Amino acid sequence: MTSPNASGGPWSDLERPPLNARVLRQALLLPDGLWSSLDVVTSTGSTNSDLAARAAELPEGAVLVAEEQTSGRGRLDRTWSAPARSGLFLSVLLKPDVPAHRLGWLPLLTGVAAATGLVKAAGTDISLKWPNDLLVTVDGEERKAGGILAERAGEDGVVVGLGVNVSLRAEELPVPAAGSLLLADAVSTDRDTLLRAVLRSLADWYGAWVRADGDPEASGVRAAYEDGCATLGRRVRADLPGERMLEGEAVSLDGDGRLVVATEGGGTEAVGAGDIVHLRATG
Repeated sequence: MTSPNASGGPWSDLERPPLNARVLRQALLLPDGLWSSLDVVTSTGSTNSDLAARAAELPEGAVLVAEEQTSGRGRLDRTWSAPARSGLFLSVLLKPDVPAHRLGWLPLLTGVAAATGLVKAAGTDISLKWPNDLLVTVDGEERKAGGILAERAGEDGVVVGLGVNVSLRAEELPVPAAGSLLLADAVSTDRDTLLRAVLRSLADWYGAWVRADGDPEASGVRAAYEDGCATLGRRVRADLPGERMLEGEAVSLDGDGRLVVATEGGGTEAVGAGDIVHLRATG
């Protein structure tokens, strides 16, 4: 993602129209549904920070969407921003009643849900890079088009942030490794349609996971993640906390959603945090 251009008014770029908050609420705020409120703001620093600050007073299912995010945060406190109305920048408040040790599956579940919804609505292939990236293919190359950040909020809340590059153009890419749905030849870049698809998919996957008491097997989350994960079966380098590095083949996910890496000495190590670099496919 890149530094924001001068955003001007909501119709300053006709290829990037504003979201229709009223229509989105009508479609998504259903009596028996997960989503309890949906707000769209013109600009903010971070939807995750804004929603986390209000977590104690809001019910589960609050959704905050920004047309422009100027100080968005990724893993390891990295910051990013993007041109106004060029993507989906949102956070949701969840309060899952599941065992604490299963909360590590929530960002992986969100990746499955986002990929499922976007594939249907955008018509382009999307794969998952462990633990929180959405990948697309642009000119035959694997590119990052989105990311997920889950953070605890209050006693029982988790704020899950999702950013997806929708209409980012080639000249707006901050680095060659970035991509967007537009550059991946999506059949639709209508953000209203994409947002509805993502939130409906997330509600479905989250509901199944909570009903299964957070069990990744019973809910189908583990199988779906493994099926769509571009990291598994690859040779990877894990840059770990404490300036430690691990290299080997990513072979599976363990019961807590950690990445299991087979090392050169014949052993395995489960990685729960760190940067993962895809080196090459195996075999």
